[in-house]
Amino acid sequence: MASISPAVRSDFAPTGPMRVGINHGNLVLAQKNATTGEVKGVAVDLAQELGRRLGVSVELVQYGSAGQMTDALATGAWDVAFLAREAGRAGEIGFTAPHLLIEGTYLVPAGSSDSRVADIDRTGMRIAVSEKSAYDHFLSRNIKHATLVRGAGNSAGLGLLQAGQADVIAGVRQLLLMDQVKLPGSKVLEERFMVIEQAMGLPKGRDAGLAYAKAFIEEMKAYGFVEQALAKSGVRGVPVAPPEPAH
Repeated sequence: MASISPAVRSDFAPTGPMRVGINHGNLVLAQKNATTGEVKGVAVDLAQELGRRLGVSVELVQYGSAGQMTDALATGAWDVAFLAREAGRAGEIGFTAPHLLIEGTYLVPAGSSDSRVADIDRTGMRIAVSEKSAYDHFLSRNIKHATLVRGAGNSAGLGLLQAGQADVIAGVRQLLLMDQVKLPGSKVLEERFMVIEQAMGLPKGRDAGLAYAKAFIEEMKAYGFVEQALAKSGVRGVPVAPPEPAH
């Protein structure tokens, strides 16, 4: 990669340290130790490697959900973040190509006969979603008959279902499999309703930084850094995104 220009460094670290938004509510990206408070994962490893290359210190700004992180953009709380590349966020955030691909699907409770994604979108069905998540944005555009029930945080769906306020949970497959353990007889559908593209994002207007970030992500995919970071974090079943086609 090319040498670091002052414009690039300023875009990533305008206040001194590079403040990196980390969503530890998405265990594919980051995991927080409840005892020590330590955060690790592929997003953290990428942030540290980016900081090393830029020659700036890294400050992790932690959030429990993507919605909380995108809300914090309005206060200028972070300089770069790891989150889903979603059309509903494109007005505020400039995105790289994705580095990971995560499936969005449904968890249905015990006794449900629903086995396909198409079964869920029907009148009277209440779908629990984490507010302002990538799948909330997607389902808001695509659901025609069912009703979305929103809650704060990535664990909102489980609480809404248990409280009788929702009939199914929409979410990231890996998180739903964890919820399944807490709901005897429930199942996670094999089908998916979307592929969630996890990428790096910068606030709009930081064009020099975004150009550098795009090249950085492609290099991290090509040379196995993303794959190795995933393996180190213990996350399984999540593919590294393919190379971005040359324009």
